[in-house]
Amino acid sequence: MNETFYVAIEGPIGVGKTTLARILHEDLGGQLLLEVFEENPFLSDFYADRARYAFQTQIFFLLSRYRQQYEMVPRTLARGSLVSDYLFAKDRLFARLNLGGDELAVYEHMHAALGEKIAAPGLVVHLRASTDVLMNRIATRDRSYERTMSRQYIDELRLAYERFFADYDQAPVLNVDSSALDFVVNLDDRRTIVGLVRNALQQGPTQQPLPQMEPTLAETGGQIVLEEGKRGLGDFQRNRQRVDAGADFFPNVYLNYLGLAAEVGELGSELKRLWVAHQANQLQAGAASSALDPLPMARAALRSELSGVLASLLRIANDAKIDLEEAYIETMGID
Repeated sequence: MNETFYVAIEGPIGVGKTTLARILHEDLGGQLLLEVFEENPFLSDFYADRARYAFQTQIFFLLSRYRQQYEMVPRTLARGSLVSDYLFAKDRLFARLNLGGDELAVYEHMHAALGEKIAAPGLVVHLRASTDVLMNRIATRDRSYERTMSRQYIDELRLAYERFFADYDQAPVLNVDSSALDFVVNLDDRRTIVGLVRNALQQGPTQQPLPQMEPTLAETGGQIVLEEGKRGLGDFQRNRQRVDAGADFFPNVYLNYLGLAAEVGELGSELKRLWVAHQANQLQAGAASSALDPLPMARAALRSELSGVLASLLRIANDAKIDLEEAYIETMGID
């Protein structure tokens, strides 16, 4: 097997993508990239009323997946191998299943612009299973927002995956029927599927060329070109506008609100982890002790997530043609 690889696991809901990704990460090495889906604020509403919440749910997923893949995949592969439990291209599969008319047209425009900037894996493992097996696995893991899933929807999704991978040509595909496999408990089944992936990696290229990325502030020595040499909020708002124009980012206030919601969701997850760590330390060390303060360890993650929230706010202000610095000064009554 080649030393560096990029493997993505795909398949319908309940097929075992994340479980297999963790197993491959443990057995083959490399970094692990897991899809962030539970932070989607529309997900439970979508499963209760697909027609009403499909567009919001899909756009949120598209922007969230794009941000994660665009920022993390190239940097991770620059250091070594990667195993992911999802494929960015599959987002379109769900959109075509759940959207139609103008909503689908808007989605297709956004997906086409964003997808060009995402690296394809060197190998895709397409996990398959019968609809009955999928329904049983979904019931076993018992996620609250999945309890209202209909068998018809899962069957439609399974067939959509079959059609998707019948035409997929961006990377080699290893099709594995997992209906009779239990790679969680059965060690023989685990060895079998890991062996299939090892063999597939030996047969072809393991990494596609990476798309070119805009240089980050860290990569440019922290320097950006700002009008009049200032670093006020207005300057950063104009810089945000130039960056988005160069990346062909879709200008729409509502769609970018969904992007903001994704950023706030990720920030909320970091704050929740910080709060849980703080509560645990309080129990261990006592309320008066700060020796185990978790904030210093969390500050880097919070810094990144807060920056993402600010970038989304600047983007919305640009779309609405609002000078955010001026609006803040007026609203806060600052002289």
